[in-house]
Amino acid sequence: MTTIWLTGGEVVTPDGVVDGNVRVVDGVIAEVAPVGTAGDGSESIDLSGCFVLPGFIDLHVHGGGGATFDEGVDSIRTGLATHRANGTTRSLISLVTGPPTQMEASIAAAADYAATDPSVLGLHLEGPFLSVHRRGVHDPASLLDPDPVLLQRFLTAGRGLVAVVTVAPELPGGLDLVRQIVAAGAHAAVGHSDAGYDVALQAFRVGADLVTHAFNGMRPLHHRDPAIIGAAMDAGVVLEVINDGVHLHEATVRLLRAVAPGRVALITDAMGATCASDGLYRLGAFDVQVTGGEARLVSDGTIAGSTLTMGVAVRRAVQVVGMSLVEAVNAASLVPATLLGVADRFGSIRAGRAADLVVTDADLGVRGVMVDGNWFRPLNR
Repeated sequence: MTTIWLTGGEVVTPDGVVDGNVRVVDGVIAEVAPVGTAGDGSESIDLSGCFVLPGFIDLHVHGGGGATFDEGVDSIRTGLATHRANGTTRSLISLVTGPPTQMEASIAAAADYAATDPSVLGLHLEGPFLSVHRRGVHDPASLLDPDPVLLQRFLTAGRGLVAVVTVAPELPGGLDLVRQIVAAGAHAAVGHSDAGYDVALQAFRVGADLVTHAFNGMRPLHHRDPAIIGAAMDAGVVLEVINDGVHLHEATVRLLRAVAPGRVALITDAMGATCASDGLYRLGAFDVQVTGGEARLVSDGTIAGSTLTMGVAVRRAVQVVGMSLVEAVNAASLVPATLLGVADRFGSIRAGRAADLVVTDADLGVRGVMVDGNWFRPLNR
């Protein structure tokens, strides 16, 4: 039995920030104990002046470290390692729209990888059942109306690991596709959609429970048609937020947390340029130019994902948006864990949860990352 005491840090729990010691036994959080209770001869690490946060869970990420998840197993491994070093201890693998056979192959490859890596909590299919009018960087030539047979092919290729499918419910057969996704045990997300309030609310009522990157890739909020955002507010679903200062103004993030308290999930929507150099990249069918960390299509300047990490998203949520540290951390950990049904194992610093921990300095810069009780990113103070 291996026991580690993390002592002297400020521990961020779902209910507050406490001065305490975290005892980790064989990769599991055994307790959060009052200061002064360590000293049983076990390994002890002094984290004075640091925050101890639960590992982040990213519902929506496409790559990093120069690699994109659609490019195969080696790229998935590289991208996930890049984000893990920045605090994302568990995540989904997000795949973009492509020709059906190509998507099927990407799904199968991602499922093969996910079966070997417990940090992967499932796959997210962002397409191809999306609106051409709100497509963002999704190839219009590959966008399709909802097709139950094709969806089943994708689900079969995913071997039970497809966790989220984004769909535009206003398309012909869209609501039935939502029902099919939910019946298969996955989460239907409304996104890249031109749906108005009424159709979006119908989608939530038949089982959709997530909004893909709120405000981005959808009909705008209007005072006579509050559209997807208004429907999500009334339906009580979770809203993804890309808090990079490019996709959303900080006041917009404040609006979302006000109308959907406890239901904002911070995501990255990161593409391959994350934690890599500026330059020319490929995302799906398009060339993307990254300049100053901002990714845009070469063809028309459309925002093309982000170069955000979850650690930066949390820091911005506190320092720029004005969230409390507990609220920001919950949005990056407990909210996504609860959505995915894994909050009994991940997403908070509580006894019985996996010892997925992020150590930051006082300015919330990531200094160490622990996964299952092992240092993935060695502590650097």
